Amino acid sequence: MDQQVTLIATAAMGLEAIVSKEVKELGYENVQVENGRVVFTADVSAIPRANLWLRTADRVKLLVGKFKAVTFDDLFEKTKALPWENFITEDGEFPVVGKSVKSKLYSVPDCQSIVKKAIVERLKKKYGVASWLKETGAFYRVEIALHKDEALLTIDTSGSGLHKRGYRVGQGEAPLKETLAAALVQVTNWHPDEPFVDPFCGSGTIAIEAALIGQNIAPGFNREFASEDWSFIPQKAWDEAFQEAEDCANYDQPLNITGSDIDPDLIDIAKNNAMEAGLGDLVTWKQMQLRDFKPKQENGYLVSNPPYGERMGERPEVEEMYRDLGVIMRDHPSWSVYVLTSHEGFEKLYGKEATKKRKLFNGFIKTDYYQYFGKKIR
Repeated sequence: MDQQVTLIATAAMGLEAIVSKEVKELGYENVQVENGRVVFTADVSAIPRANLWLRTADRVKLLVGKFKAVTFDDLFEKTKALPWENFITEDGEFPVVGKSVKSKLYSVPDCQSIVKKAIVERLKKKYGVASWLKETGAFYRVEIALHKDEALLTIDTSGSGLHKRGYRVGQGEAPLKETLAAALVQVTNWHPDEPFVDPFCGSGTIAIEAALIGQNIAPGFNREFASEDWSFIPQKAWDEAFQEAEDCANYDQPLNITGSDIDPDLIDIAKNNAMEAGLGDLVTWKQMQLRDFKPKQENGYLVSNPPYGERMGERPEVEEMYRDLGVIMRDHPSWSVYVLTSHEGFEKLYGKEATKKRKLFNGFIKTDYYQYFGKKIR
C-alpha cells in the first residue's frame, strides 16, 4: 500500500473548496484546488477511502500523466511513455473517452483512438503479448481531457458518479443531486442535536443527506466502485476502508430532522428513499403546505431547494411561497435559513437581505445559495 498515486476529486463549479475541506479531513495533505477539481497525492488506500467518504465530489480519478500535446504524434508517443502496466492488467478492459477544449487537437474521436492505440502498444510490449489484448478482465475507464493543448490522462476509480449513493429508488421532477444536497448541508453550522427542516423536501434528498452527515455515515457505504476489482489495490485496503466506515458511524446519535412537502406522492417517495438509505424512521416526513409550518423549537436550521418558478405559469405561485417563508421565519429569529434558488428577486420577496450568498450551479442552472444566520438562544 506504499505505492503513491495522484488523485483528482472532480467537483461541480462552486463546490471545489468544500471538496478540498473533505479531502483534508480524511487526513490527506498537499491538496491543490483547481477549477472543477481537487488534486492530491496519497498511497493507494486513499482510493477506497475517498470513494467511500467524499460527500460532495462527483468522481475520484487516478492521474496517469499530463503533458503538452499539439500533434497526434505528441499524443501517441507521450501516452505510450506512461506506466499503464502499473494500473491496467493484461486482460483489463479499458475503453477510452475524451473531451477537448480550446486545443489544437480538437477531434475527440481521433484523440480517443490514438490514446487507445498507444496504451495497447505499451501493454503488449510490457506483457509480451504478440497478437491482441483480451480485455475480458477488470474495467478501467480511461479519459483523455485536452485543455489549452495540455493533455490529462486519467482512469476513473468510481464507476457510476459518486452522487449515486444507491438509496434513490424514486425521484421528483427536478431532483437535486445528492452531492449538491450534501454541500448545502455542509455549508451550514448545523449540529446533529439541533432541529433541521426542509419544507420543500421533494423526494427527500437534503433531509437524507443531513441524516447521513448527522450520524457520520459514509455516503458510499451502500454501493460498489469500479476500482474494487483492480489488482494493484490490495483487498486489505478495501476491507479496512469499509471497516473504518462501519466503526465511524454513530448510529446512536438522535436526530431531529423533518422533511415536508405539499405533494403526498413525493412524501411516499422520500420515505422509501430514506428506508433504502438505511435510515428507517430517523427522519420525520409530513405532507404539509408551507403556510402550516410553525417551528416549535429554537436554534433550528431550515435548508431547502424550493421551486424556482422557471416556468412562467408557476412564477406567481412560487413568489407567493417565498413571501410566506419570509413572514413565517420573521417570527423565529433564532433559526438559520438557507435557500437555493435561481430567482434573482428572492431577497426582496423574502423581505430581508441575506447574511451571505454563494453562487452554485444546480445542474446547468445558475443559482444563488441565500444564507440567513439566526441569532442563537443559548
